[in-house]
Amino acid sequence: MYRINEIFYSLQGEGYWTGTPIVFVRFSGCNLQCPFCDTDHLPHTEMSRADILSAVAEAGGECRRVCFTGGEPGLQLDDALVRTFHDAGYTLHVETNGTCLLPEGIDWITVSPKEQVRGLRGDGKVILPRADELKLVLAPDVDPSAWASFPASWHFLQPCDDGGHANTAQVTAYIEAHPSWRLSLQTHKLLGIR
Repeated sequence: MYRINEIFYSLQGEGYWTGTPIVFVRFSGCNLQCPFCDTDHLPHTEMSRADILSAVAEAGGECRRVCFTGGEPGLQLDDALVRTFHDAGYTLHVETNGTCLLPEGIDWITVSPKEQVRGLRGDGKVILPRADELKLVLAPDVDPSAWASFPASWHFLQPCDDGGHANTAQVTAYIEAHPSWRLSLQTHKLLGIR
């Protein structure tokens, strides 16, 4: 059984796949507590693999792309769940803080590291050796240069919305000075969708 916070269908709002239809499976619980976290991921329902697959099919209809997120999906995501979805023809994404090893076979891995975040509770050390994309939220005390060589195909820098005041100008200036980075915005919030 898995602790699932919610399952919903929307457009990916951040990073490389922005604008792509995707079904989100949000796991409950996280091993970190970030001061700027905007997700209430603690409530949950116990669900089997078959329950999750059925809920994803109902939510997404013809959409065959799923994003496992949280909380921290690495605390629960396992080989059996990955196989269940691949056998049903889904492409699998995961959004993780990188502190947990992941099962094999995930099609797209997004690491959003938190180990430099001021006020972080928990061990934020990234142990994943690589990702398809690195999405770094530019919170206070976070140094993007420490992540510039992390093995990922894409490096995104995202403003930190801390109490309604995003540091977009700081992020833009950094990217202009360091063009290997790309801008990621929370476009789902800008559009007023989930």
